[in-house]
Amino acid sequence: MRRRRWKHVLIGAFAGAAVLADAGAAAAQAAAATEQLAISTPPAGSAAWVEDHSYGHDLPDPATTAPAAVAEFFAQLTPAELNRLVEAYPLVVGNFDGAPLAVRYRANRIALAAERDRARTRAADRTLPPEQRALAVSRANDVQSLLADGRQILAFDPRGRGLLTEVWGDLGSADRVAVLVPGSDADLGHFDQAVEPLRSPAGMARALYREEHRQSPGTRTAVVAWTGYVTPSGLGPDAVTSRLADVGAPRLRRLLAGLKETTRPQAPPALFCHSYGSVVCGTAAPDIPRAAASPADTTGVTDLVVFGSPGMGVESTSELGDGVHVWATRNETDWIGNVPYLEVGGLGHGADPTSLDFGSDRISSARSSGHNGYFAAGTDSLHNFAAVALGAYQDVLRPAPEA
Repeated sequence: MRRRRWKHVLIGAFAGAAVLADAGAAAAQAAAATEQLAISTPPAGSAAWVEDHSYGHDLPDPATTAPAAVAEFFAQLTPAELNRLVEAYPLVVGNFDGAPLAVRYRANRIALAAERDRARTRAADRTLPPEQRALAVSRANDVQSLLADGRQILAFDPRGRGLLTEVWGDLGSADRVAVLVPGSDADLGHFDQAVEPLRSPAGMARALYREEHRQSPGTRTAVVAWTGYVTPSGLGPDAVTSRLADVGAPRLRRLLAGLKETTRPQAPPALFCHSYGSVVCGTAAPDIPRAAASPADTTGVTDLVVFGSPGMGVESTSELGDGVHVWATRNETDWIGNVPYLEVGGLGHGADPTSLDFGSDRISSARSSGHNGYFAAGTDSLHNFAAVALGAYQDVLRPAPEA
């Protein structure tokens, strides 16, 4: 019954979005309540950074400078100049792909502390409505948890629902790197959930990191939970169009280009793309090899694992280019399997990546359950994700033959 209900919900979302495409201003205003504002511009402080000429030379524009040039710029700074920039522009430095990892971690702790204090001030402001004060308390608590010892925040942007990227492991020395690209409802407030942790990017990343070490204790690994794009909220119009993915894909490519400058793995980072995250990965795929490949790579091919996917915006892997190897899985109880796998008039995300004619390398997700159960201990899916992340392709479990 639940699967049938979700099918009706999603088909209704398609129909609702189709109506919006042809409806007038009144319908468009109704949709605006659930549509999200995509973030494509650099973080706060970027304009002041560009106008700051007190260092005797221009500072690189966060909006246009490639990560390779960013890495070169930071390598030329004196310790005093670096400290000054971190203190004055923590959001810029903390989000600058290509900047040294330790510098970004430090800058983001400063930015997080400032956001926590700002939220606490709002929470204590009795001139604000109670609901705004309650939201401020929640924001302060979410941010405070990220300031715990040992947490490595690679990126933080407080705009909107909040963008966040966290690292597990020593990213700078890792032999194998995995990047988790989450789907709908991933944001600062849902990044690390104590209840049902495997619904959150942090919970998924921790599970993958632990499983990698269980399978190969001697391999140096790192996992990056990347909530670096504005995700759809719920099952509204954003979930059935590629609008947010179109903005998120360049941000993902920039992350990978930044990792190329600051890490030295044996292969390009493996991407694990859940739900709507697979739309982002599909949109980025043709440009991923150029963004991710480095001289230290031994394969030149990026593993791209999609699970619980509504589609990748294409009809087959041939449209994604030859620089990615697509692995795909979906368990039998995942409601996403009931969505219409098609694209009509900008609605929908194309073919089912687990279908026989899509061209993906299908893997087992036996013993996993539902849309958010792929990282549960003891599941084939978690085993397979770690095997792919480690490059242990011979250990990947395949689905049972179809009757």
